[in-house]
Amino acid sequence: PIDVFPMLRPFAIGLCIMFFPTVVLGTINSILSPVVQGTAKMLEAETLDMNRYREQKDKLEYEAMTRNPETAYLVDNEEYERQIEDLGWSPSDLKAMAGRAAERFKYQARQGVNNFLRSFLELLFQSVSLVLDTLRTFFLIVLSILGPLSFAISVYDGFHNTMIQWICQYISIYLWLPISDLFSSVLARIQVLMIEKDIAALSDPAYVPDVNNSAYIIFMLIAIVGHFTIPTVYTWVIQA
Repeated sequence: PIDVFPMLRPFAIGLCIMFFPTVVLGTINSILSPVVQGTAKMLEAETLDMNRYREQKDKLEYEAMTRNPETAYLVDNEEYERQIEDLGWSPSDLKAMAGRAAERFKYQARQGVNNFLRSFLELLFQSVSLVLDTLRTFFLIVLSILGPLSFAISVYDGFHNTMIQWICQYISIYLWLPISDLFSSVLARIQVLMIEKDIAALSDPAYVPDVNNSAYIIFMLIAIVGHFTIPTVYTWVIQA
């Protein structure tokens, strides 16, 4: 009996090498590109929801602060000026005036630092995404150049696995971006649920809001670190 498959294998690999950009790269990219587009749309939708709920939460926090006479002067300039005008010039009034000014400055400084950290982490998050996409594109270009050589070497005995290893490496690197987007989408969804919980709590007139952004900052740090570590861990698992 004659085994026909080993005789046809070099011709099939030769056709793949001759039409490598269309047959090999085109097929893999057409199969995997919907995954990249789907995860990107998912992340965009979750980010838009998070920004919308965060704006609503900020508005409700402002309204809750203005409802409370003890904290209204911290966020409302008119209320602060009215309370200052109501005070006289006695030593106790001057002490109270200085205390209100110090508390207002402390609150505004804390809010300014929180807003700066939030803006900086958002910018860093976008930069990390761009760096990851750039590295991914670079490695895919290198693999595209070395692909025909890997296919050609796989014709010889003892090197049959080079073609399979190249395909696995190309797919794993191609999926770096969708995996990181999926991880970020999960974190964004968790933040949306947390913000929805805060919005429900702010609906209570007796609720005193917490104005710090520690939870948001922690989630942004996790997202930034995960953007690099998750694709790397995924590549190690695929190779193992």
